[in-house]
Amino acid sequence: MAGRCAERDAVCEARLLSERVQKELRGQRLHTQFGLNPWRRVHVITKKPMSWHDHIEEPADATFLNIIHHAALEPTKKYPEPQTESQEIGWNTTPLIQVDRTDRRLHFPRRKTENTN
Repeated sequence: MAGRCAERDAVCEARLLSERVQKELRGQRLHTQFGLNPWRRVHVITKKPMSWHDHIEEPADATFLNIIHHAALEPTKKYPEPQTESQEIGWNTTPLIQVDRTDRRLHFPRRKTENTN
């Protein structure tokens, strides 16, 4: 292999290099706009107590705060209906009938007897 590299001339090396650069540039994209994923939780990192730039008061962006608060909500408050099959289990949490503690048919409290303490 070392012998083959030594036999190549400068024109062949330049052509191979330019072809490689073109292939690499074809797969790259330039991103100029960046944003925060509102569906991913944000981990808060503690600040340094003596840094001057952490104590500067900045106005809060209302739309950004709304996106963050909306992302932190549970699915029943975010969506009107379940989005997946697993969300269907437990989606409706309201009881079908009112709980009546005086009704002996539906309420079985624990009782202390001489056998159970």
